Amino acid sequence: MTIRISWGITGCGDYLKESLDIMKDLAKEHDLDVRVFLSQAGEMVVKWYRLFNELKTSFPKTYSEKSPNVPFLVGDLQLGKYDFLVIMPSTSNTVAKIAAGISDTLLSNAAGQAMKAKVPVYIFPADQKKGEIVTDLPGGKKLTLTMRDIDLEAVEKLRKMKGITVLGHPREIRDIVRKHIENKK
Repeated sequence: MTIRISWGITGCGDYLKESLDIMKDLAKEHDLDVRVFLSQAGEMVVKWYRLFNELKTSFPKTYSEKSPNVPFLVGDLQLGKYDFLVIMPSTSNTVAKIAAGISDTLLSNAAGQAMKAKVPVYIFPADQKKGEIVTDLPGGKKLTLTMRDIDLEAVEKLRKMKGITVLGHPREIRDIVRKHIENKK
């Protein structure tokens, strides 16, 4: 039985390539219908990392945000057309908006409405551990980022929200897909 996934990509470059590779592998291994929804910043960052063509080739049903309701992902989530929403990787901006109940972007609106419709939401915030992380920039350069307390607090708030599961690493989506496949049998 086909698992229908709405996959949101924000403007986060950290773990972007890993997330794409994992989703490609899952699509090859299982009967998945994956629709990709790029935030405005997500589209820019995917192109900046030169991954847009690979993304579109691997997932032809890729849509870019025009407004919080265009494309109309919210309606499809509310109608049960997706088994779950995954936002991976997620910026601290998107995490903060979801944690605060702000629904003024495609993906923050989708998360809020999915929770209301009891559609599971999985989110991988790149900024979730205290201290520094080293991320890869386009072209292979490294960048060290220091996590802010306010970003970590927003992640903790998400962890307490009903209907949201915070992923510690993108690879955790593998077990989630398997779980949904088992539940459909």
